[in-house]
Formats: sequence, structure tokens, C-alpha cells
Amino acid sequence: MLTGIPCTLMRGGTSKGLYFHAADLPSDRGQRDRVLLSAMGSPDPRQIDGAGGAHPLTSKVAVISRSTRADADVDYLFLQVVVDRAEVSDSQNCGNILAGVGPWAIENGLVQVAGPTTPVRIHMVNTASLAVAHVRTPQGAVEYEGDARIDGVPGTAAPIALEFLDVAGSSCGSLLPTGSVTDVFEGIEVTCIDNGMPVIIVRAADLGVTGTESPAQLEANAALVAKVERLRLSFGPRMNLGDVTRKTVPKISLVSAPRNGGSINTATFIPHRVHEAIGVLGAVSVATACAIPGSVAAQVARKDDASKRVEVEHPSGFFSVDVEVERGEPFIVRGAALLRTARKILRGEVFIPGAVWSRA
Repeated sequence: MLTGIPCTLMRGGTSKGLYFHAADLPSDRGQRDRVLLSAMGSPDPRQIDGAGGAHPLTSKVAVISRSTRADADVDYLFLQVVVDRAEVSDSQNCGNILAGVGPWAIENGLVQVAGPTTPVRIHMVNTASLAVAHVRTPQGAVEYEGDARIDGVPGTAAPIALEFLDVAGSSCGSLLPTGSVTDVFEGIEVTCIDNGMPVIIVRAADLGVTGTESPAQLEANAALVAKVERLRLSFGPRMNLGDVTRKTVPKISLVSAPRNGGSINTATFIPHRVHEAIGVLGAVSVATACAIPGSVAAQVARKDDASKRVEVEHPSGFFSVDVEVERGEPFIVRGAALLRTARKILRGEVFIPGAVWSRA
């Protein structure tokens, strides 16, 4: 007999996934992961027997509950369900899926509407850090329709402003986890940074590409893919992430001069596919690096040093990030904010074989 589990299929930013209440999933981690693999249809390149979309950006899960912290409304655990392996990873946050957490929490009774806009304080469990989602709630209900547009998503929707309060070093222990603004790998200068997402920033030209290639072209470049993976494996331990062979961090962002009036151009390995856009927290880390004198990003970027806004170009458009910093020793990040949208697509039950999990 099949087991039905309540969930909501939502688009959050440029990603899509299943949103669950923690109480509706097994408490045992191993059992929970088996349930999610079955729900998504992994491991299978097409995820044909589940709800996954056959790509890392559409094989994601949010697990939400009332917060255990006094300074937050809800706890949000992000899980990446690997498409072609029986693996579920909690090694990173996801700022795109985060965009749907506030609306979900309100609609599922975890947060009360507070007026035309409802702030939802979210404890991001993966990194023990806080974000605030400002959700439009006119007439006492979540509003999904609106005129905000984000690149990588067709049409428009209601804006959701996201503030990140304390994400610097949340995965690696410090903003610059190697202790240096730049490091050298095989004769190539790189910057390792963690302002919500561990990222290694490298000039595209130093890897023999322009940075304007399509994601498919970059993925088809075997020599490039091999070198990017050597870089990732080499710096994982140095970024306090340990052996990253089977982890989804750090990301590798290939940067180049802006092409379309932005501040910097990016192409990001996440890590074994190239992002069709750029992740929310990946964009925050790159934008922060643009403000750090001497970093690889700062050397490439074209921006007004007096402006907090960084326009991060990516394969399907650009991403506006406002970063407030205090330059000096040490370099301090005061906060970061950006705009996302979300949409509720389907609500009901996802069914898995009873042999995987029966509530009995």
C-alpha cells in the first residue's frame, strides 16, 4: 500500500522543490532520506518515478517547523536530493528555496499575518543563521501575484525581500576561510569566501574560457570540468569543509568583466553542473567579494565603491544584491539583502511505496 505524505510543490526563486512540515516526515534521518529519495524519484537521471525535475535546481526539499530559537519564527532545513545517486545532502543552505519558506509558514499556520506585509524570521538550520522574509499579505492572506520580475523565471510575481542577518562564515567559520584574500592554485589566483555560501572565485580567463559560454558548453569542456573539480577538492579542507568529494560545496564561480551593464559576470559550477543562473547565497558571496579590496572579484568588477548595490550578471540575466560592509581590519559584513519571488504550484500528498515507509 502506498504512503501519502502532505507537502507543497513550490517554486522558490529560480529553484523548485517539495516543502514539508517536519512532523510529517520520519524523525530518523536515514529513514527520512529514503523517503525523500523515493518521493523525488532518485537515483535516476530522469527522476521518472517521482516528483523531481531531473536537475539539481528542481530536486530540492524544504523541511519546516516552529523554531527552537527565541529569535526566530520557524526552522528551515534545506535538503538537496541528488538526481542520479541515492544521496541527500544538508551541507548547504538554499536561498532560492528560502523564498518560499515565509509564504509556506504563513499558509500552514506557523506564522500569523501581521498586516499588509508580514515579516517571517527564519532560522536556517543548515548553518545556524538567520534570515527575514518580508511577505506581502494584503487582506490577511499571502499574495503570490505581482509585478516583480527576476531573471531566470518567466512572468512576474509578488516581491519577497530577503534580509540575511548573520551569514558571514556560517559554513566555514569565517568570511575568508583560508585567512587570505587571495590564494594560488596551479599558478592561478583565487578568492575563497563564505558569506552564506562557500564559494571559490576564479577568473574565467585563467581557466581558458571567456565566462560567456552557455552552461552546456562549459559542462562539455572536459578539461575545464576536471580542473574545476581539482580546485574544489584542493580547497575544501582549507575552507574548513573537510573532504568535499561527496559534498555540494564549495561552489566555483568563474568571473569576468560585466557584459550587460552590471558589476561582474559569473558562471557557477554547483559543483558538477553549471547553474542556469546563480544561487541566492552564491550571489551574496560573490557580491561581498566585490567589496573586498584585492579579491579576484574586486579586481574584475566594475562598480562604484560608494554604492552598496552589486549587479551580479549570470547566464540568464542579473541579480541585484545590496551589501553593507565596514572596510578595515577586520573587514566586516553588516548585512545583505535582495529580492526574490515564489509561487505555490500544487498542494496535496506525495506518494511513496509502503515498503519504503509506512506510518505504522
